Amino acid sequence: MNISELARRLRISTDELRTKLPELGFDIGAKAIKIPDREAGRIQYAWRQYQKRKFLAGKRDEQRARAERKQMVVEGTAQKIFLPNAITVREFADKVEMPIAKVMQELMRAGILASLNERIDFDSAAIISADLGFIAEQEDAEAKAADEEGMEKLEGILADQEGAQPRPPVIVVMGHVDHGKTKLLDAIRDTNVIDTEHGGITQHIGAYQVVRNDRELTFIDTPGHEAFTVMRSRGAKVADIAIIVVAADDGVKPQTREVIDIVKASKMPFIVAINKIDKENANIDMVKSQLSEFGLIPEDYGGDTVMVPISAKQGQNIDQILDMLILVADMEKDKIVANADRRGIGTIIESRVDKARGPVATVLVQSGTLKLGNAVGVRGAGYGKVRAMQTWDGKDIKEAKPSTPVRILGFKAAPSIGDVMEVPEDPKSLEKLKSQPTRKAGADEMRVHTSQAEVGTDDENDGDKKVMLNIIIRSDVLGSLEAVLGMIEKIDNPHVGVKVISKGLGNVTDADIISAEAAKAWVFAFNVKPPSAVAMLAREKDVKLSEYTVIYKLFEDLVERLRILIPAEQIYTELGAVEILATFQKIAKGMIIGGKVTKGIIAVGATARVVREEEVIAEGKINSLQMGKMDVKDVEKGNECGIEFTGKAKIEPGDILEIYREEEKARTLEVEGSK
Repeated sequence: MNISELARRLRISTDELRTKLPELGFDIGAKAIKIPDREAGRIQYAWRQYQKRKFLAGKRDEQRARAERKQMVVEGTAQKIFLPNAITVREFADKVEMPIAKVMQELMRAGILASLNERIDFDSAAIISADLGFIAEQEDAEAKAADEEGMEKLEGILADQEGAQPRPPVIVVMGHVDHGKTKLLDAIRDTNVIDTEHGGITQHIGAYQVVRNDRELTFIDTPGHEAFTVMRSRGAKVADIAIIVVAADDGVKPQTREVIDIVKASKMPFIVAINKIDKENANIDMVKSQLSEFGLIPEDYGGDTVMVPISAKQGQNIDQILDMLILVADMEKDKIVANADRRGIGTIIESRVDKARGPVATVLVQSGTLKLGNAVGVRGAGYGKVRAMQTWDGKDIKEAKPSTPVRILGFKAAPSIGDVMEVPEDPKSLEKLKSQPTRKAGADEMRVHTSQAEVGTDDENDGDKKVMLNIIIRSDVLGSLEAVLGMIEKIDNPHVGVKVISKGLGNVTDADIISAEAAKAWVFAFNVKPPSAVAMLAREKDVKLSEYTVIYKLFEDLVERLRILIPAEQIYTELGAVEILATFQKIAKGMIIGGKVTKGIIAVGATARVVREEEVIAEGKINSLQMGKMDVKDVEKGNECGIEFTGKAKIEPGDILEIYREEEKARTLEVEGSK
């Protein structure tokens, strides 16, 4: 055989093969071109054994490194890091100075599912820190003060009434998923913005402005609720008025109660929009009664809470909502003011990395005027320069006054949601933005973030996910479809994923079933009744067709299916070691050997590495143990025992068996919205 052909079969270069052959015990000469076939066969066998030993050695090193990191944490000798009460995955990766991919892998090992910009609490971050070899402690007062400095500055500026002039009110739309928040805004703007979004998911700027009776109103849209919660937790005052949306056919739900608590705690004026009154099972009195239990007494019940029954789908009573918002704004006019003549300052309400344009953020200007070309700072660091500004409808502008939401291009790195962005008096006074490992690998970070932003699309590369669950979704209305896709968007896992191969409105059709059969997909019918002929075709084609009227039931079933698909986590525990004193006989699939336990404990069912002259040569199983003539389940340090070893290794006296246990533990999919 030609030596180059042998190298090709071994998937290495010819030079590398010539270098490795002496190490494997073969001397064919430095200039040999051909090798006898029998010798080539022996070389291939020796190479496979070498690769196996290399793999086993790498596996041992990885297992031991993980165990050592955890031991350092237990002993208190590991490096300490200070973390806030909540931190995004991106920020956490910066703290531990590790690639985001590595951090997300550790999150999955711990059963925590979180996307790049999703926030994890301190307890979750502490668990991951320990796995990575760090001791996590709560951020001290000094660190917290530094983080809150921007918030205090913003609050001080907003409280300063000197030169203040009236500005448009900022309204946040909040409520339970699928109760029609985006559809309400769609009706307010009298344009089908969500129809133009990719897949019907709200991925746009997140804030809008409309004009009513020559008065401008600024609205924060989904995911405004999440952004608003984050900002409130960091002390920022973002909105002036809230709209709490409740569906007339569904009533008060857990997220509705959460919204009520948030609004009450912020002491923000609000109105309630009772949506979907066009539905047959709508019950306005039931909703009012439920809201009364939380202290929201409607005006017609003798209370002071404004409640407007609406149908966002039909456009019913939308003008009344706008008129009530203007009335509330007039009542709060002394508070809804800002100085437009100072340098611009505002809050980041959306932040992401765009595949084509790089870091992009949406800022709500709260005081001053932000101008094209301004240098901008976040937390005292120079985050870039305003190279382009766009309004919610995509128009380029040169300046943005208070209460104006604008998308900004020109950031060096994507800031975090809730960060305060300001134009400094002297741009040179800003600190240089520190380079971070995740930002050095800009292309990788951009790829990760982009793939997350497009979860649920049918045209995106599925990356390295091992198992993809294909689904087809049919829904009654676009708002419902948006809600379903929005929840699916939260699922991001390196082992399993969801791929929406088709989505749309209306009934499930024969074409959907045929497509599902070809793609081995699961068909979801949300608030639509599949025709009997289609249901029969699904049974004939063995296609799973499921009907739902409650979004959480659909999501729970989807997550449960993913839990079945996700591979188990391997838990590694080092047990002990045995020095081999004698070999007795060969058996069908192994050997009977004798040895002395020199470290720890050995147990039946555990895995054993065979180590010879400090090199791992094979692995096997401890099938049974004997002390004297008695079968035992385990043997402790200092005792001699007989061992039935199952494996292909030919064990010799003097070999060391390193005993460990590797168990499978089912991973969990803790996804927001799955509870």
